[in-house]
Amino acid sequence: MALYRDRVLPLVTEVALSGKEFERVRARVTSDLEGDVVEIGFGTGRNVPHYPQAIKRVRAVEPAQGGRRFSAKRIAASSVPVEFVGLSGESLPIDDATVDHILTTWTLCTIADVEQALAEMNRVLRSGGSLHFVEHGRSPEPSVAKWQDRLTPVQKVVFGGCHLNRQIDALVAGSGLELTRLDTYSMRGPKVSAYMFEGVATKR
Repeated sequence: MALYRDRVLPLVTEVALSGKEFERVRARVTSDLEGDVVEIGFGTGRNVPHYPQAIKRVRAVEPAQGGRRFSAKRIAASSVPVEFVGLSGESLPIDDATVDHILTTWTLCTIADVEQALAEMNRVLRSGGSLHFVEHGRSPEPSVAKWQDRLTPVQKVVFGGCHLNRQIDALVAGSGLELTRLDTYSMRGPKVSAYMFEGVATKR
């Protein structure tokens, strides 16, 4: 399982989250980032080409060694410096109130203790700093949500802990951050994984 998680799964995720629709979303979610940024769930670096020049540096958190290796070319081609600083969103090796923005894209679904990870994000963000996110989560359609509940145990095994049924807006709001923008919509693909939560949550 370690080999699958570290080497195979990053490639599976790279393919699953590729395509023009995903790239448009990535460009939108990253567009307002600036200063000192932490990206949790860095993966294979698919967001790197979308980093604005206003970013001074990115500190990347990524547990899979394969993801880190696959991201090397994207990092090398970017003018934004990227430094790997940690493996887990639940424990960030970063001082309190020192980060301008945090970026997560299709990441909160996989973190085992997502409430602890969000508490860590709140801790390291400076006052006025913000979490920029896009995540798939629980559908408002009851029939789809039932299937999400049924399939999540299998999904977690196949896709590295991914939950289909997390209520992302409630989780973010419950972290103490203030949801200042939230858009929900469906992307193309199976309904159980197509409902998206995209937004910004700010530390007051």
